[in-house]
Amino acid sequence: MWDYTDKVRDHFLHPRNVGSLDGANAVGEVGSLACGDALKLFLKINDAGVIEDATFQTFGCASAIASSSVLTELLKGKTVAEARKLTNKDIADYLGGLPKEKMHCSVMGQEALEAALAAYQGEAAPRHEPEGELVCKCFGVYDGQIRRAIRENGLTSVEEVTDFTKAGGGCGDCLEKLQAILDEELGKAPAAAPEPVAAKPLTNLERMRRVAQVMDEEIRPNLKKDGGDIELVDIDGKTVLVALRGACKGCPVSNVTLTDFVQKRLQELVEPDITVREAGK
Repeated sequence: MWDYTDKVRDHFLHPRNVGSLDGANAVGEVGSLACGDALKLFLKINDAGVIEDATFQTFGCASAIASSSVLTELLKGKTVAEARKLTNKDIADYLGGLPKEKMHCSVMGQEALEAALAAYQGEAAPRHEPEGELVCKCFGVYDGQIRRAIRENGLTSVEEVTDFTKAGGGCGDCLEKLQAILDEELGKAPAAAPEPVAAKPLTNLERMRRVAQVMDEEIRPNLKKDGGDIELVDIDGKTVLVALRGACKGCPVSNVTLTDFVQKRLQELVEPDITVREAGK
């Protein structure tokens, strides 16, 4: 269970300014339903450049809803110039803080605001996600977005990069690339590649121990970040039987989670020919 502040709970349970806005002359949209979070921000700005009204539509978790709700409250009555100065830190601070794993929700609010103000000025929306090289395929996060998050928020670890951008929170294939980007931004020299170690056949007992360790230390914590979970049911030779729990149970993309994340990580960290199946199927 996330440790939410009273303000986060209030704005989640009683969100302000929900829905589309008639007469909106500035609209900003960020995120993607395929990646789990999306936000559309509507602003009505008068001739004096003051934001008279603001509403939102969002698809996401409690933090995404609360961040969007607070953003609309913060914007009302501000001039366009004042609104441009709002950052994700302002959103999180107004809420009394967010769980570190949910900071990307406040970042999404800042990006939607920037897109809306750009549309109002007749400018192209900032290209946060398509900027540079695609780094995280699971959540569609690009190089430019990652570097911006590192610079603006003083990030110093890959875990923090994941908290602010979601990059690395899926299959994990991009973790080395995230570390390289982080090292470059922090001015660190790249670490020397380790010497390859010859793989030895695993005994059944060792395989079971390693599978359980990877499940508990890496796979389950990553799934829990978005409300999901997984249970190790049995191991039959090199076939791992699992049961999906929480938000993962019945999810329309659960097969992708099992093959592209769970199975792939076990193949990388335990044995390359391990297969993962959902128990009872």
